[in-house]
Amino acid sequence: MMNKFEDLGLAEPILRAVQAEGYETPTPIQAQAIAHVMAGRDLMGCAQTGTGKTAAFALPTLHRLGQNECRVNGRGRKIRALVLSPTRELASQIGASFRTYGKHLHLRHTLVYGGVGQNPQVRALNGGVDILVATPGRLLDLMNQGFIDLAKVEILILDEADQMLDMGFIHDLRRIVGKIPSNRQTLMFSATMPGEIRQLAAAWLRDPVTVQVAAVSAPAEKIEQSVYFVEQRNKPHLLADYLKRTASKRTLVFTRTKHGADKVVKHLSKSGIRAEAIHGNKSQAARERALLSFKSHKPPVLVATDIAARGLDIDDVSHVVNFDLPMVAELYVHRIGRTGRAGASGIAVSFCGRDERSMLRSIERLTRQTLAVEGDQPQYPTREPIDIERAPEAEGGAGRPGRRNGKKPHFGKSKSPAQRPFRDSGSNQAGHGAQGARPGGAKKRRRRPASAAGR
Repeated sequence: MMNKFEDLGLAEPILRAVQAEGYETPTPIQAQAIAHVMAGRDLMGCAQTGTGKTAAFALPTLHRLGQNECRVNGRGRKIRALVLSPTRELASQIGASFRTYGKHLHLRHTLVYGGVGQNPQVRALNGGVDILVATPGRLLDLMNQGFIDLAKVEILILDEADQMLDMGFIHDLRRIVGKIPSNRQTLMFSATMPGEIRQLAAAWLRDPVTVQVAAVSAPAEKIEQSVYFVEQRNKPHLLADYLKRTASKRTLVFTRTKHGADKVVKHLSKSGIRAEAIHGNKSQAARERALLSFKSHKPPVLVATDIAARGLDIDDVSHVVNFDLPMVAELYVHRIGRTGRAGASGIAVSFCGRDERSMLRSIERLTRQTLAVEGDQPQYPTREPIDIERAPEAEGGAGRPGRRNGKKPHFGKSKSPAQRPFRDSGSNQAGHGAQGARPGGAKKRRRRPASAAGR
């Protein structure tokens, strides 16, 4: 393990830039990956968010290109390194890293992504570029227009490769890779490495070195994790109540969909809580304003989808709220990794709906942890009363087990919260089952088929 950046053999101009940023010791992913990349090896790197993946490929890429700098300007300067990113935000941060660490080198880089006009990007490309950071869609668009030639690319880097596949970029990626020389160096970096990515790596990487500094199942040690069992319809009320009674510095809320993010922001705003959403349907300018506001001294609650949040580098996130549990358990680790960075403590809270219990079980299996169950919930708006005569089988309310002869139903023991019978523990739910209780000694009523409930 290298203890100092000086031990890695990076060029002096790069070391000078790194030291100017106050960095002295490489992170584990940097210490393990940089030497292999500098040696020209293909590499597949897996590390949690916030561990320095970007510098792990930016520093050695600058070192390799800097050994043979091109002094030609204009179209004579060819693209030698291509970095592909799933989102505009991540592309911007990668570009900022190349600018920071390469400021003492005679290398040029530019960004290409959608959501903004292409003319400034085309002008930058026409001026000559060594390193191109791009999202797949806009890159292909400009390639088809003849503005981008990848015939001289020496290094191909795919960052957050798993997310690019999740976003449906696989066909675009294959078309792009097909235009790059086969004798290139290829690097894949990601927070997770599912089987699909490993299959892709087998096709595109040659004898790669695999670097995984932390298991994808390992959340940061100082993150306090817990779960609320709550009906889906009550989640907005629980979130507003939680935010009002919780002292936080910066709170990041995750939803599963873009529409869901907008609905959460709308409800929080009605509750008097400042909130902004960031997702793919927002314009680039709107997303940048939301991020700038979130980084301010009085940040709003930021509501994001997984894809939009990928690559966001934001310090001092004290709370992460999983408004919707992720469909893939590994994303849970990635989400909560937004807090508890750099040895700091953090809090991650999840809202588990009735139909999300299987997702919670997957998360607990992956992390080998049983999440603590929170019980302090607010009074929720009551639903319309149930017509017992028309739906006699709904003895305990809407889908809930009722009381028989005044006794609560027995469920037996369970090994984890995710295996327990679902209970929305708001105080107004406590006597809900009493609606279906029969008077003592009353004749037992015959149940109707389940299909009668909706009549």
